[in-house]
Amino acid sequence: MPQKEPLVIIIGGGPVGLTAAHALHHAGIDFILLEQRSTVYNDDGASLVLGPASLRVMHQLGILSTLMDIGAELDQRKSFTMDGFNFSDGSFYYIRRNHGSGPVAFHRAELVQTLYQTLTDKSRNSILYNKKVTEIFSGDEGVRVRCTDDTTYTGTMLLGADGVHSVTRHWMRKLALEFNKDLEWDAEELFESTYRCLWCSFPRPTGPGYSSDTQHRDRSVMYITGRERGWIFLYEKLPQPTKKRAYYTESDILAVADRFADFSIAEGLKVRDVFSRRITSGMANLEEGAAKHWSWGRIVLAGDAVHKYTPNAGFGFQSGIQDVVSLCNHLQSAVSADQKDQMKTQDFAKVFEKYQQERSKGVVAEATASARATRSQAWMTTALFILARYIMPLRITNYILFNWVVAKRAKDMLVLKYVDADEPFTGSVQWRHGLSTVSKGDR
Repeated sequence: MPQKEPLVIIIGGGPVGLTAAHALHHAGIDFILLEQRSTVYNDDGASLVLGPASLRVMHQLGILSTLMDIGAELDQRKSFTMDGFNFSDGSFYYIRRNHGSGPVAFHRAELVQTLYQTLTDKSRNSILYNKKVTEIFSGDEGVRVRCTDDTTYTGTMLLGADGVHSVTRHWMRKLALEFNKDLEWDAEELFESTYRCLWCSFPRPTGPGYSSDTQHRDRSVMYITGRERGWIFLYEKLPQPTKKRAYYTESDILAVADRFADFSIAEGLKVRDVFSRRITSGMANLEEGAAKHWSWGRIVLAGDAVHKYTPNAGFGFQSGIQDVVSLCNHLQSAVSADQKDQMKTQDFAKVFEKYQQERSKGVVAEATASARATRSQAWMTTALFILARYIMPLRITNYILFNWVVAKRAKDMLVLKYVDADEPFTGSVQWRHGLSTVSKGDR
């Protein structure tokens, strides 16, 4: 199926799918994006936080300054317990000193809207709405996608960025097992939930850039303030782990909120005070896990479609950004080296294998850190209670964690190898991948 340029079909118009659209445009690779909703930025979510490593990629995409106009850099962090104990840590100070910026909090809908609006006209016109996928095929000649409205789209490869309940992952598994029923493949119900989370947004009641967690046995709260809104996340351990998808009603949400009503989130501010002013809210189980198989044939997965973390450590979207960067780097290199219409299935398999190998170690580290944060703040075990209550408040613990562990992980984050840009952030820790040299052969 000859193409003037390789046509990538992206499934899913969430943050990861839109980031992929930006990255593919900069790589000179044509795409279409299929989104099952009528818009990509409904106000139905909470917050997203980007660290300086992720913001560097946004700078490469040419949208950092626009994003900073809607975000708030986090500069205060406290932890509370129900018995009145509280402490402040130096995490944001160390991150800013080491990497030139603290994390920046965004309202999810505004961030997604910005990702969409900063696309080129051609890229925006490549997004097709109300396209719910019902069938996917991958063969030696390319990929084919059918939607519920009986439209069919063909391309060279397919990127599934359609979230934790990925249709792409379902069809990839189905095709792999139809090809060889003896393959050892990931289970259909891949991720397991141990906790659920209620989130809501509301008009910001305290200054911007504030973050806190409130700890308790089997429950915890996270509170963040952005430029205009604040957000709370109420975490509660499930009666037992489950792989089943949960659907919660408004009465379920109100019952959970009532159990958290007296939790402090800032000095003189409790959950009840902000929940009563909520603008948006929702509740879902928190799936965790990672697939062993990230691709098959000409199909590849990214973001929550292939690995899912609890949100306490803020790695979800940032991990998806790293997926996009790694995949697009390898894809752009392969396309540059070969005639675009001569890439065979095995050529894509090599690209996808390099991508998974490059990202696997980081995914394991992110999943481990996210799981530990969730379980320690909810005092899942005696050891984790001691860690959260007595060890984490120590200044030396914070110093070691953010200057050795976090700094090392952050400095190694990937950037797009084919986009040259000035460095937006400099700190005491040098980035492994410099921006101003990427187009000059720094690979």
